[in-house]
Amino acid sequence: MKSTGLYVIFTVALNILAGCDYKYTQHSDIKPNDVVPTSNQLAYQQMEMIGFIHFTVNTFTDKEWGFGDENPKIFNPDQLNAEQWVTTAKSAGFKELILTAKHHDGFCLWPSKYTEHCIKNSKYKNGQGDIVREFVDACKKHGMKVGLYLSPWDRDHKDYGKPEYITYYRNQLIELLTQYGEINEIWFDGANGGDGYYGGANEVRKIDSRTYYDWDSTFALVKKLQPNITISSDAGPDVHWIGNEKGYAGNTFWSTINKDKLIIGNSDPGYLNSGDPEGRYWITGQCDVSIRPGWFYHKAEDHSVKSPQELVDIYYKSVGRNSVLLLNLPPDERGLIHEHDVDSLKAFKKIIYETFSVNLAEGANVTANNYRSNDEDFCPEKVLDNDLKTYWATDDPVIPAELTVSFDEEKRFDRIMIQEPVHLGQRIIKFQIEVQHNNEWQRVYEGTTIGYKRLIRINPVKASKVKLKILQANNTVAISNFGLFLSSDKENKSYK
Repeated sequence: MKSTGLYVIFTVALNILAGCDYKYTQHSDIKPNDVVPTSNQLAYQQMEMIGFIHFTVNTFTDKEWGFGDENPKIFNPDQLNAEQWVTTAKSAGFKELILTAKHHDGFCLWPSKYTEHCIKNSKYKNGQGDIVREFVDACKKHGMKVGLYLSPWDRDHKDYGKPEYITYYRNQLIELLTQYGEINEIWFDGANGGDGYYGGANEVRKIDSRTYYDWDSTFALVKKLQPNITISSDAGPDVHWIGNEKGYAGNTFWSTINKDKLIIGNSDPGYLNSGDPEGRYWITGQCDVSIRPGWFYHKAEDHSVKSPQELVDIYYKSVGRNSVLLLNLPPDERGLIHEHDVDSLKAFKKIIYETFSVNLAEGANVTANNYRSNDEDFCPEKVLDNDLKTYWATDDPVIPAELTVSFDEEKRFDRIMIQEPVHLGQRIIKFQIEVQHNNEWQRVYEGTTIGYKRLIRINPVKASKVKLKILQANNTVAISNFGLFLSSDKENKSYK
């Protein structure tokens, strides 16, 4: 293997002998951070929006958490259409759906051979139905990725709280992960232990969330059965809950975090909501929220569906803060996503499209106070090629690093998008946005983290130039994409 130093000297000598000016060019990527995402995590975050389907006996008892004593015969969604769930979500821009195969009540939406508290004892299709199968088939038919939720808590099972239940739980995982083809995500809830039916015991059972489930062994089983699956929980290991059910990531949010501070069912919500700049693991943040006040369908909430504008606000505070949005769409007693929910989703998608379909920065002149070795591979124009893998980068170290977008005539905008090449890690710690109007510079925003995507809302401005100023970073400054947009007239212009 030839020495890099000798190779550079040899190249310089050849250029001098040839009478050429020599400029050292670094053709390799900038140095990545010590903690970077896997290719699966990158692909996951690029989906940006996924959907949740909460559906079980609770839909028929008007409860949020079933007690475990429900008669399976009450479950009979006589118009169930899993394709309607999938096409509704897909038309709103979602790339994956997750189904609650079993919630805390223990009722299973597939004919599990390990329990009688399941769909085989319901009236649905005279006990011959399998909603997990219908759901998976509908997702795959329409090109949606498939996720399943299996609650670790079971308020029906007689052995919950005992070692025997862990065998039962893993047997059900094996059923779900071997009978339905490829499953893209498995979702583990942090709600564990409390009062329940427990096979008729009707008592309170507590467990030690640190030790009871032996999560490391359960995760290993999941990965053995489905090597490419994404595992989501308070503690990852691939994707972690954001710490609230409002759909909001922290205004400062790092994808890096420390696993030794994470326990499923007992993690610090504030830590989950911010991540950790010193974190030794990359675990993607996921913001879950329901389109309704509850997670399951309740007729009384038909007029409490989140408005399109509320959904847009959540989008900015999840996808726009370096996280993935997980929006719950609960089917009603018919087995359909209600019309009010569908209408709100359609209007939400229209607002997002109208706002972000045209990048006003396209075609602008882009300059920087520095770019790496004056190499075109790292030039400032890379921020307008809409490619996450290419980027403007500076020499080591250049702070502040300044990127200026200039127009022949002033542009009016109120939304700004910035993306880092996160395959190399998350590195921006502090930045500012300035605009020039009538030859005067004005600061319009100061922020912290960027990550995969930062979406910024400001009051409408007109500017001939826009400057992104990176004030602090943990490694070489690098920005992959930059955009300016004008929000849709249908979006409420107030923001937080």
